[in-house]
Amino acid sequence: MKTAGGSDAAKRAAGERAAEAVEDGFVVGLGTGSTTAYAIEALGRAVADGLEIRGIPTSFQSRRLALEVGIELTTLDAVETVDLAIDGADQVVDAPDADGHGALIKGGGAAHAREKLVDTAADRFVVVADPSKLAPTLERSVPVEVLPDAHTVIADRVRDLGSEPTLRAAEGKDGPVVTDNGNLVLDCAFGSIEDPDTLATHLSRLPGVVEHGLFVGLADATYVGTADGVDVREY
Repeated sequence: MKTAGGSDAAKRAAGERAAEAVEDGFVVGLGTGSTTAYAIEALGRAVADGLEIRGIPTSFQSRRLALEVGIELTTLDAVETVDLAIDGADQVVDAPDADGHGALIKGGGAAHAREKLVDTAADRFVVVADPSKLAPTLERSVPVEVLPDAHTVIADRVRDLGSEPTLRAAEGKDGPVVTDNGNLVLDCAFGSIEDPDTLATHLSRLPGVVEHGLFVGLADATYVGTADGVDVREY
């Protein structure tokens, strides 16, 4: 699998290491993105060798890949618990002395609403990443999924919070990106986010916001693939 950004070998190492944490009988949240895809493929190989699991995909892409590799799928409302969620990130705070250590920005694939739903429901949420995703503070644009009728109002409210929002445009067709939920995405540039928890609270309170891409206090660990193996950050 050829992927953009980061090292393919590092992504593969992180994804395959996370897949090793899945035990027989687990219900597994299947995240979205190139690094998580390596975990799903590894789980497919384990299923072929006899591992029995059920997966809950967070996007059309992860659902399609899971079906291709033979993972039985289910839904949140059909299970009592999610044992483990494996998901990627666009950026991860890697600063042990910072309040936001382990905070994430997600949503580059516009699947962050479903990802947050599944990741929050899991007993353990593991992030898979390569070193290019680590940063001392979050500084990437924050994806905000909004109801279509609310996008101009939300854009104004986000400007009041100090951001310049951009409606995400689709590639290969005219018009904006439409999420799997039928909504639009505003990419909101705040610069360096020193207090992600407070910003997350402000964004969540805006009527018309379906979900934002700040994941604060949700991850239990990050598996960082490197040239020498996998470094594990526990939170």
